[in-house]
Amino acid sequence: MVKSQDETLEEWCRSLLQAYELEDVQVDINAILSLAGVAAHSVVRPAAPLTTFIAGFAAGLASNSGGSTDAAAMEKALSVARTLAADYDAEAPGAPGE
Repeated sequence: MVKSQDETLEEWCRSLLQAYELEDVQVDINAILSLAGVAAHSVVRPAAPLTTFIAGFAAGLASNSGGSTDAAAMEKALSVARTLAADYDAEAPGAPGE
């Protein structure tokens, strides 16, 4: 039987979490994929993995500093990145890369 994409992503997520010894961390796969979609469509396609990586890194730093729980740190990091990507206009004068 062939696994569905959702099953494969959940299995891959569990494998990554185990490899990093983060088995107790809850990951909202749909929220991360949604953020990647916003970044890909609002900025440029390669912004998707870059955005999700930086958001995850920021969440890890916030969580590690003791300022917030893992869940709160991830929610805030995803929200900041989603808002920034949604508001990004690559065609605006003065936009990065101009």
